[in-house]
Amino acid sequence: MNTASDAAPGSFGSPLNSNGTTPASARETRPLYWSVRREVWENHSIYVAPLAVASVLLFGFLISTIHLPARMRARLALGAAHQRAAIQMPYDIAAFLILPTAFIVAVFYCLDALHGERRDRSVLFWKSMPVSDLTTVLSKGGIPLVVLPLVVFVITVVTQLIMLLVNTLALVGNRPGLAALWSQLPLFKMDLALLYALVAMALWLAPIYGWLLVVSAGVRRATFLWAVLPPLGVAIFEKVAFDTSHFFRMLGWRLMGWFPLAFIPQPKGSVPVDPLTTLSPGKFLSTPGLWTGLVVAAVLLVAAGRLRRYRGPI
Repeated sequence: MNTASDAAPGSFGSPLNSNGTTPASARETRPLYWSVRREVWENHSIYVAPLAVASVLLFGFLISTIHLPARMRARLALGAAHQRAAIQMPYDIAAFLILPTAFIVAVFYCLDALHGERRDRSVLFWKSMPVSDLTTVLSKGGIPLVVLPLVVFVITVVTQLIMLLVNTLALVGNRPGLAALWSQLPLFKMDLALLYALVAMALWLAPIYGWLLVVSAGVRRATFLWAVLPPLGVAIFEKVAFDTSHFFRMLGWRLMGWFPLAFIPQPKGSVPVDPLTTLSPGKFLSTPGLWTGLVVAAVLLVAAGRLRRYRGPI
């Protein structure tokens, strides 16, 4: 009978020190861990949207395999570089079409992350839980920065593996084409480059996600308009008042600037033998704009936490 009572202080699997208390590290990390899991449970679009895009791509790819043997015979007549480009192209297209899904889902998730719980008044319940406002905001910020890139990466890899399996089955009777497929497709290296791209994009866009969370925590309605109109108004004011567009170019650079910094520009029409040779992590990590953006993102996350503390239900 004493076993249950002795185990009570460490219920739910909490590790105990020799004095019967929970270590500080466990107290700090477990609320964040369970808060992230709650976000994944409650927001199915995190994985449903990338899965929907991947399903459409696979459906179209299955239809295209009807003429695959003929296309493969035509590819074998090309030079080595063009043959490699033609074989890799469907897999690159799959990756580049699923990749923007992470950004689109992240934008709408951040806009609703804190506004939604105020709208349905569930914020009253969650504030009664022993989880700080900053921990809650960090868990919501971790979705676009960590969870979504991992989900998109796994879905893209599985999609490409299914495409490779379908191609292999379609070329069973075409040994030269099958040999070319397996020899000219560096799928593992392509996936490493994709993971690098997802991480670079998430880090570069961190201040945008922070701004969207601030808007989600602070406004009462029309979160998308509040997120877009203030930056747009600043750009229009600058153009009218000073006839310059520095702020507008800065916004464009923040949205798309990660790609030319994280990758080495390739000559038009060329395909590198090794996809990893196109990566430029040194240039990306040494860019001041990356670290400035991360500092701004940290400040915005703290601001979103403060807003959540003082903003009530809508």
